[in-house]
Amino acid sequence: MEHIIKVQRNYKGEIISFETSEGRIISYRKALMETEDGIIEGTNIDWNHDGNVYLYNSDENDKNFSNYPPIY
Repeated sequence: MEHIIKVQRNYKGEIISFETSEGRIISYRKALMETEDGIIEGTNIDWNHDGNVYLYNSDENDKNFSNYPPIY
């Protein structure tokens, strides 16, 4: 099963896309959909206090993908 290996962040530090173990570059929204569909493992979906959906890493030590290398 595919999993996240790298991230791309914007100038604010927000994740905008991911690279998967299959070498695909996918948007944050696509990663949400594929996590929900069970295509990507190691990630989970939750909602913040504002009711917005977000993706987080299943690894308890790195929930916000901070230790993942950049795509570029």
